[in-house]
Amino acid sequence: MPNLILFDDPNLRTALLPFTFTRPVAGIRVGIQTLAEKWADVFDVTLSFLTVSYLQTKFPAVSTTDNLYINGAVCPTPALQQAIAELAPEQGLTTPDGLVLALRTASALTDAPASTDATFQFDFFSEPLTIIRHVWDIFAANGEQLRADFARITAGRQSQPITDPFTHCYVPENVFLEEGATVKAAILNAEAGPIYIGRNATVSEGAIIIGPFSLGEESAVNLGGKMRPNTTVGPFCKVGGEVNNAVFFGYSNKGHDGFLGNAVIGEWCNLGANVNNSNLKNDYSNVKLHAYATGQLEDTGRMFCGLLLGDFSRVGISTMFNTGTVVGVSTNVFGGGFQPKFIPSFSWGGTADGFTTYRIDKAIQVAREAFARRGKPFDAVEESILRTIADNTQPTR
Repeated sequence: MPNLILFDDPNLRTALLPFTFTRPVAGIRVGIQTLAEKWADVFDVTLSFLTVSYLQTKFPAVSTTDNLYINGAVCPTPALQQAIAELAPEQGLTTPDGLVLALRTASALTDAPASTDATFQFDFFSEPLTIIRHVWDIFAANGEQLRADFARITAGRQSQPITDPFTHCYVPENVFLEEGATVKAAILNAEAGPIYIGRNATVSEGAIIIGPFSLGEESAVNLGGKMRPNTTVGPFCKVGGEVNNAVFFGYSNKGHDGFLGNAVIGEWCNLGANVNNSNLKNDYSNVKLHAYATGQLEDTGRMFCGLLLGDFSRVGISTMFNTGTVVGVSTNVFGGGFQPKFIPSFSWGGTADGFTTYRIDKAIQVAREAFARRGKPFDAVEESILRTIADNTQPTR
């Protein structure tokens, strides 16, 4: 097996901000796993990343004399996996519109491969694919990827039993519990899709879960939580209230009542009690979303779109977000009224009293304390990433 490296297509990376400020494209979670975890799983290898320079210290590229570069925004399929495995040296695959999917080469690339590079021979791959091209694709593709990941992860394995007599399961064969998972006095409805409960995860009393749904390792659905379909809660999260078609990457909390729908929440975020987002406009027209590439609102082509919240962001109690709101990295948002549809990274404040710049030293202190609460070190590498993002962020609206 060649050495596997997942690369960031620069245009897709920009389209997937704010989540790619702090991770390679393949670090995005859609379905049960991140894109990187999917590729590592299907090829049974340890992989590395070709990403922007300031992330390379944390996510270094490891090259050899036989490298297989795969686009980190692409979800694996059996057909694509087979086509990639059959690539000869200096041969690659593209979509019909020229997006590079994969390339096998003896070279150690410093930039993402381009289909116009005559050094390589590229062939078209025309089979159906799920490619995360926009931030809204993360939740839009989540149900499909939940089903695909569930089938692969649980194949040939036996679920841990649900022993609680007060828990009711619909279609229990579509429910899978990893070791240490606990469910008490809950309703699990897997009629429309599978339900995956990760290692040492907890579903508390009164919770209602409708599949497809995934709860990550050490995460919890709090008392009375209402988890609607196509929702992923990544590892080390606490989630309550009503959640519909949303993706939590990991290490984030929404522990109280409030509605979150058609949303993506990065890592190390906290949403206070009664935080709500709108996900549908009153006139039923398509939702427009801030595009980092242009600085303008972009038509998503979707009727439903809620909150997109970057890593390390905090939201005060009873904060309201309008349809299609994008919030950057390390923000502190609070106050009455609907918040702006775009809040840049390192912003502090809200609509009622206005915004100021979140001081980088204070932001780093809060991030360090959040890591410590989970028993993880916030080291110089993590600090350097946040400082680089802050140095390149202009908090203009």
